[in-house]
Amino acid sequence: MSKDLPRAVAGFGAQFERQIAEHDYRLNPFEQRALPHLSGSVLDLGCGLGNLALAAAARGAHVTALDACEHAVDDLAARALASGLDVWTRAVDLKGWRPEEQWDAVACIGLLMFFARGDALAGLAAVRDAVRPGGVAAVNVLVEGTTWDAMFDPDTHHLFAPAEVAAPFAGWTVLEDATEEFPAPEGRVKRFRTLVARRPG
Repeated sequence: MSKDLPRAVAGFGAQFERQIAEHDYRLNPFEQRALPHLSGSVLDLGCGLGNLALAAAARGAHVTALDACEHAVDDLAARALASGLDVWTRAVDLKGWRPEEQWDAVACIGLLMFFARGDALAGLAAVRDAVRPGGVAAVNVLVEGTTWDAMFDPDTHHLFAPAEVAAPFAGWTVLEDATEEFPAPEGRVKRFRTLVARRPG
């Protein structure tokens, strides 16, 4: 893997390679929370290994899965083909991504905090804009209070303020809203907020 890759992309690439080798395709807690809300046409933005994409497709969804890690996307495409599930994959740099269509549900789990503040907030607005009227957005980000920063490039990350997470979805019906703290190495913590909301129809 190129040493010129951003730290997050390189780090997740190495993690994904380990998980692929170990056939470790479990849903994380945030994906488990989002899954019941994903149906119809679904966008998994920053899909990683695609565990959530495959799980949604297994429930009948038609899934588009995008991620910057080519190895993870290739592995997902192979697993989707082998299982006969309706998942369309593409490796793409998601910094600056903007939707050209809308979906019934958009999941963006654990992605946006790896962009600088302006790009992170624009990415959150892009998630909102990608949801059809009556559709659902499921977003998970690291928020203020997180003290573990080993996975971040020093100048290219953003810990969201609580108001920043919810602001683009003002007027939407909140289906899930949870802030959770998890232990991290060296006695530090990771604090996540997961928001699932339905756009007015």
